[in-house]
Amino acid sequence: MAHNKIVVCGAGFIGKQIARNLLSSPTNKDPKRIVQLSSRNPTPLLQALEKSVPKTSSSQLRVEPLDITDPSTLAPAFEGAHTVISLVGILHGRPSDFEKIQWRGAENVAATANDIAYWRTKGLGESAVLAAHPEATIIRPSLVFGPEDDFFNRFAKLARFLPVLPVFGGGHARFQPVYVGDLAEAVEAMCRGDHEIELAISGKIMEAGGPRVFTYLELMEAVLKYTHRYRPIVSVPFWMGVLSGRFSERLPVNLFTITKDQVKQLRYDNIVNPDLKPNELSFEDFVQNYCSHSLTPLYKVVPSYLD
Repeated sequence: MAHNKIVVCGAGFIGKQIARNLLSSPTNKDPKRIVQLSSRNPTPLLQALEKSVPKTSSSQLRVEPLDITDPSTLAPAFEGAHTVISLVGILHGRPSDFEKIQWRGAENVAATANDIAYWRTKGLGESAVLAAHPEATIIRPSLVFGPEDDFFNRFAKLARFLPVLPVFGGGHARFQPVYVGDLAEAVEAMCRGDHEIELAISGKIMEAGGPRVFTYLELMEAVLKYTHRYRPIVSVPFWMGVLSGRFSERLPVNLFTITKDQVKQLRYDNIVNPDLKPNELSFEDFVQNYCSHSLTPLYKVVPSYLD
């Protein structure tokens, strides 16, 4: 098996950053490293990356379409790979769509990659993944921020059009935003073929969060601060948000779309558990040890891309 082919499954902004890091990281000493972009339509991601990585690295990019719900498309895409990174997931859809893509799809990928190093960043389907591939490493990120994120950019746009910014249930749910660059650097470190790192992460779960915990309300305050806007922040009862989501999710996806499940999730914290279990690793320690820097705080990045 070649140790220089890495398959990135998923075409979102996290996948783009990981692929970019795999190609342009100063720690990448392998000029033969191949980064393969795989999704139903990977060509737009390829075209975007070709503009943002050094010309000497763009020749290391490949594309191979696949459909994680169709196992017959996976084996050809994974052939010869040393590492498979699964980032495929959806934010909107019916319950059957979530099961098909984020649970069964993850199971299909893990089963096909059962003799390949495998990393996954979606929470659903973890049991199925580990059953099919016990050596898999699972990364559970909290809210991920970066120049193309769907959270801060979305609420910055909403602040342009809405007279108020809504939060549900007082905005008390807590998040631990993690910078996409830190996440991508960590994944790149896992792909170096370093025996010490591979032993440390084999079969482990890593909860990825940033250096500070924020409430949902504080994140909305940050959006307004960094966009230099003033809007009242209004608390909306959860029941009203769920009711709104029932109607919203039936309409075509747009800037104002929210689903009832997204509202329900805001009842719960999404932060790193400081008490590590035997099968868990500290993301903060991993970044410090293998990427040689501390976690990136929100204020150093978000103001640079919000307007």
